Amino acid sequence: MTELQDFFSIDQRLLEAAQQAEDACKADFERIEKNAAYNSAKVLAAFQKSRVSEPCFYGTTGYGYGDQGREVLDQVFAEAFGAEDALVRHNFVSGTHALTVALFGVLRTGDKMVALTGRPYDTLEGVIGLTGDAKSGSLQNFGVQYGEIPLLADGTPDYDAVADAVQGARVAYIQRSRGYSLRPALTIAQIRRLSEIVRRANPDAVIMVDNCYGEFVETQEPVQADCDLMIGSMIKNVGGGIARTGGYIAGRKDLVQQCAERLTCIGMGKEVGCTLDMNREMYLGFFHAPETTAQALKTADFAAALFGSFGFACYPRVGETRGDIVEAIRLGDEARLTAFCQGIQQGSPVDSYVVPEAWDMPGYTSKVIMAAGAFTMGASIELSADAPIREPFAVWMQGGITYNSGKIGILLAAQKLLEQGLITL
Repeated sequence: MTELQDFFSIDQRLLEAAQQAEDACKADFERIEKNAAYNSAKVLAAFQKSRVSEPCFYGTTGYGYGDQGREVLDQVFAEAFGAEDALVRHNFVSGTHALTVALFGVLRTGDKMVALTGRPYDTLEGVIGLTGDAKSGSLQNFGVQYGEIPLLADGTPDYDAVADAVQGARVAYIQRSRGYSLRPALTIAQIRRLSEIVRRANPDAVIMVDNCYGEFVETQEPVQADCDLMIGSMIKNVGGGIARTGGYIAGRKDLVQQCAERLTCIGMGKEVGCTLDMNREMYLGFFHAPETTAQALKTADFAAALFGSFGFACYPRVGETRGDIVEAIRLGDEARLTAFCQGIQQGSPVDSYVVPEAWDMPGYTSKVIMAAGAFTMGASIELSADAPIREPFAVWMQGGITYNSGKIGILLAAQKLLEQGLITL
């Protein structure tokens, strides 16, 4: 790794530690690359079966009637994910927006939603009605009941509590990724176990999964584990670092249609919505997604090995099964947290000269510091790191559209801590 010193000021001791960390990741890297090969073949087959052609890349304007590219892209996603149907649109502004459309599309006044994996991610609290103005138009404001099952002490689901909790529920909600917690992300095996319990206890419940950060981490997706709907963002895994915006909802055909009629309007659903000039990048991003996700996973694994060697608790550790691309590192105090994010920013291809500071980010209850020097603003598939300024002062790092650039970002974060006397070698 000494060649890095031709371009970056990185302490020789850090480079030696990095080589040891990379060696510790070899077995994991082989598994990651094997999964990526399988998922890439799956996506290629989906493109071919859906008969993708150059006219699919042409955009439409106005109402978007008969948009071939929009319709075929839905087919590609559904085929690759093993779903009956999909709704893939550039005008989903975020993963939270896609989740909101799905929840409002399925739930009605008097229905009940039960979160099986504890409190959902911060940005959904206002959507549900757990925070914010009582007249904001939240689910609870529209008469939807809400319940949740706290996670066990080890951060895993309380499987024993699920059957009773979902009695009479319309939606059983699963968040695959960890949000701002240190719990492990859910694997497909854990999601399948939750689904089996829900099906026995309440066959009519709609099992909905927030799949953000989880796509292509394994060789199956939640709808293949008997879930009804899964939802995600195009500026995370499935956009491959190419899609500039958007999101998707995939799963049962009737439910996808309900969501489409919430996104547009009743009676029009999936039949309208122009794609402008967005089609090509959404196809191309999805085609790259399995390999890009693999780069992010390798970057996360390297970070866990390196910072684990410095004595920091990392979640997950090297060798543990991953359910998403996120690596959480418990840094212990605000100074280390800030230095880490500033180092990640310094290693970014865009805005590397910017110094991140904590601020009141919309949708969050604590100040948040975010390093995100990305080609697409907020793209979590590109190397980024963020954290609320609160205990346990952990940072959540994700992305890296190439492993080699991601590795440099991790090393510059370590260098920043070393220069400030916040780690010792």
